[in-house]
Amino acid sequence: MLVLLPPSETKSEGGKGAPLDLGELSLPKLTATRELLVNTLVDLAADEEASSLALGLSAGQSDEIARNAALWTSPTRPALERYTGVLFDALDAKSFTRAQKAKALSRLAIGSALFGVVRAGDPIPAYRLSGGSKLPGMGTLQSLWKPELTPALEAENEGLVVDLRSGIYQQLGPVAGAVTATVLTEKPDGSRSVVSHFNKHHKGLLARALVVSRAEPSDVRGVARVAAKAGLTVEIASPTELVVLT
Repeated sequence: MLVLLPPSETKSEGGKGAPLDLGELSLPKLTATRELLVNTLVDLAADEEASSLALGLSAGQSDEIARNAALWTSPTRPALERYTGVLFDALDAKSFTRAQKAKALSRLAIGSALFGVVRAGDPIPAYRLSGGSKLPGMGTLQSLWKPELTPALEAENEGLVVDLRSGIYQQLGPVAGAVTATVLTEKPDGSRSVVSHFNKHHKGLLARALVVSRAEPSDVRGVARVAAKAGLTVEIASPTELVVLT
C-alpha cells in the first residue's frame, strides 16, 4: 500500500542532513526534471521581484526566496519532518513507535511541485514552490510532471494506492484506480460541505490510521475498515472514493 499525502506551504527550518543530493531521492526516473526545477528556482532567486511574482509571494516573504537560493547548499531533513501544518500535526509522526515509523517510511509518500513525489524518508531542503506556480520560460507544472510522474508512481507500488493529495497535486501525476478521500462536514440540517481545516485534519488522521494499522487494505472497503477502527466516521461513495464525515 502506498499513501500519497499533499505537501504543505509551511516547512520546518534547518536540518542535520547533508545538502541535497537528487541521487538519494526515491523515484530516480524523476531526477532530470527535479534538477531542472531546482536550478530554475536557484537562478530565479537572484531576481527577488521575478521570484515573488512567479511564486505568489508577498513583500514580507523574502525568506522563502532565500530558501530557494540555497537549495543546493542548505541542510536536509526527511520529508516527513520537513512538511508542517494541520495535516502533519494530525499525522503526529513524532509519536510513532519504531515499528510504526518503519511502516511510515514504507507506506507514506508526499506530493511536491519541486520533486514530483518524495518518500517519507527522502532527505530534502526547505523550499517554496506550489503546484499552481508558473515559472518563467516554462509551461505549467502539470504539463511538466504529468508525462513522467504518473508512470513513475504506477511503477513504485504494486498494491493499493490511497491518494490523499489535494486536487492540484493529483493533477501533477494522476494514479488510475487509486482510492481517494473526500472530507465533508455535516451540518445540523443534514447538508454537507468541504471545510479546509477539517479536510486537512481528517486526512492526517486517516493517514495515521493507515500507517499504524497492521492491516494491508486492498480496496476501498479495507481502507474504510481501518478508518472506522480508528474512530473516523466514513461512507463508501464508490469503488475508489471514501467519504470521511466530521
